[in-house]
Amino acid sequence: MKYLLILALALAAFHSHSQFTHADSLRGNYGKTRDWWNLKHYDLSVTFDIENKEIHGKNVITFSADAVKGVYMDRTIQIDLQQPMEIDSVFNGMLKIPAKNIQRDGDAYLINYQDAQYDDAEATKQQMTVYFHGKPRVAKRAPWDGGIIWTKDPNGKPWVTIACQGQGASVWFPCKDSQYDEPDKGVSMHYTCPDDLVCVSNGIFTGKELNNNGQATYSWKVTNPINNYCMIPYMGDYVNMHEHFTGEKGSLEIDYWVLRGNEEKAKKQFQDAPKTLKALEYWFGPYPFYEDGYKLVEAPHLGMEHQSAVAYGNGYKNGYLGADLSNTGVGLKWDFIIVHESGHEWYGNNITTKDIADMWVHEGFTCYSETLFTDYWFGKQDADKYCQGLRKNIMNDKPIIGPYGVNTEGSGDMYYKGANMLHTIRTIYGNDSLFRMMLRNMNKTFYHQTVTTGQIEQFMSKELNMDLSKVFDQYLREKHPPTLQLKYSKKKVKFRWINCVKSFNMPIMNGDQKLDCTSKWSSYPLGSSNSFELNKNLYVLKSESGKK
Repeated sequence: MKYLLILALALAAFHSHSQFTHADSLRGNYGKTRDWWNLKHYDLSVTFDIENKEIHGKNVITFSADAVKGVYMDRTIQIDLQQPMEIDSVFNGMLKIPAKNIQRDGDAYLINYQDAQYDDAEATKQQMTVYFHGKPRVAKRAPWDGGIIWTKDPNGKPWVTIACQGQGASVWFPCKDSQYDEPDKGVSMHYTCPDDLVCVSNGIFTGKELNNNGQATYSWKVTNPINNYCMIPYMGDYVNMHEHFTGEKGSLEIDYWVLRGNEEKAKKQFQDAPKTLKALEYWFGPYPFYEDGYKLVEAPHLGMEHQSAVAYGNGYKNGYLGADLSNTGVGLKWDFIIVHESGHEWYGNNITTKDIADMWVHEGFTCYSETLFTDYWFGKQDADKYCQGLRKNIMNDKPIIGPYGVNTEGSGDMYYKGANMLHTIRTIYGNDSLFRMMLRNMNKTFYHQTVTTGQIEQFMSKELNMDLSKVFDQYLREKHPPTLQLKYSKKKVKFRWINCVKSFNMPIMNGDQKLDCTSKWSSYPLGSSNSFELNKNLYVLKSESGKK
């Protein structure tokens, strides 16, 4: 959820260099230490020592391996855990793996792992237990520069959580830290903290165990696949409020976890939650995680899209901390964090990119969900105004798609420019009903899957029956949007595309009238009954000459 303009500028400066390190490749590449094993399940147990700001625990990792009948295989398995955290020991089933077979390479551990493969398909399932401890990296400016957050609430009680999308979940627990592979069977989580606090996490609550030492262990279970960085505990003096949402798949359990004393503010502000679910189910299809419920959890940072347990820190205000990112007034009609972060349940959590270089799929569609929410509740005119207003935040500093295999995103323009690209495509397509069906079919086709930008681009072209390849090349792989050159004379206006990729051929809209446009001159007659006014929903640059 790195959507602030100031952050985008910082990211642009940080990634302006073209050199990447061995550590970047180790983290970002999906090679021979990762590609042979498929995550099935995490069973994570962590104890939080709040006084000493330390944690320790274990992660039982269940996975399947390539089937090789009747032989033993020695392979290297990569488990990520960032410094200063340390792995204490690793077990293959019940057998402890010798320390000599475990090599640390920066923020990754390379483990010589011997697995037995048999004729029985069930024998391909493996289980590895990793014990760990340490003082996790403390967040400097969560959620953007993330890590663990040790703080206190306004009443002086401990308030602890984690925000780690940028850093990755390996900042605090050992895992396969890649978006490429999610645990197919979900996760179980057991978090131990002082028993006068409540620990909330993703999915369904399965129990609390008092440990007779002033500590309690809270257990939560997620049934569906989940990103590593979405697995988050929230520990604090929480109060629960509960309601049901009747959606497209039936009754959805909704829980609001807020700090004691904030109940009345939450009752008023969180009315945007069911409204968001209603609008986004209309546009995107059923909420993707009915089995795991939906939660808003008050957090000591602005917010994050933690699957089924969305972090909320917007101060119970409309807009973005009370401001309108579009500068139109429309963005003050609803709570930005509730709408944006809930939008990620479809784009980011349901549909996840394999490589963060393609994060525009998460952020472009989710930023556009704000426009679609506005369209549903306030009408097309306000939606258009809001989306157009977001353009002031676009920098056109570098391509939206980043370099692959080195754990690096592209431009922060993936938010506002990504949303405006989608609004442009919707406008030139000209049929909102079929555009909506395309979005719904996308979430159905790629349900709970990891994808590439190529898959999304091809899907949209096929569903809309339009060759959008050059449109995607221009908006995603070039710094600037296309420039529409216009030359006016008394009787006509001439137009063509310039400063664009070869063979760029996106049509333009004269109001609601579609006109073919290429890099070669075309013209449109002007007169008493004909005028030319470029549709403002097209995000393009203009170069104009002559008199209108």
